[in-house]
Amino acid sequence: MITAPDVMTAEQLVGYHVPGKRVELIRGQLVVREPASFRHGDVGLRLGTALGIHLAKEQQANGWATRRGRLATLDPGFTLARNPDTVRAPDLAYVSRERHPAPIPNGFPAFAPDLAIEVRSPGDRVGAVISKVGHWLEAGTLLVWTVDPEREQVVVYRADGSISVLEMDDTLRGDSVLPGFEMPLRELFADD
Repeated sequence: MITAPDVMTAEQLVGYHVPGKRVELIRGQLVVREPASFRHGDVGLRLGTALGIHLAKEQQANGWATRRGRLATLDPGFTLARNPDTVRAPDLAYVSRERHPAPIPNGFPAFAPDLAIEVRSPGDRVGAVISKVGHWLEAGTLLVWTVDPEREQVVVYRADGSISVLEMDDTLRGDSVLPGFEMPLRELFADD
């Protein structure tokens, strides 16, 4: 059995594996979480697909050689702080080429994404989700969406401190981070 050091670094976390679990690092301490539920993955995929389609259409409509930015899924890690290290992993992340041009580094990049998306699982504690939102915003993330499939609700946190709670009849928008992106919550939480 592999044991974690008392205080772990982002570099040590890169090769660290706990079978069947997801891991993050908070102030040098390893945090182990259960795998996501099927509903969690379904909602995350719907949202990631819609974002990817939006970026592709925008690129084509504007005749750009590359998309405005990059999407990442499957818990991509970002190093948000050092000494002790904090590596957080959203369910989905968007990074603009303006804030970070290619190539994307190997390992955990030492910057925050423009948009971090957290899909809540039934076992996620509200305090832990709010703490993670705080980490994103403190590190420079411009927009954070917490998606709650159980409540069919999305909470939007912005770098300016404003918060919006969206319900089933509302539309999720990309604001200035992803201009023109719109997704009705009915499509996100559809049961088809």
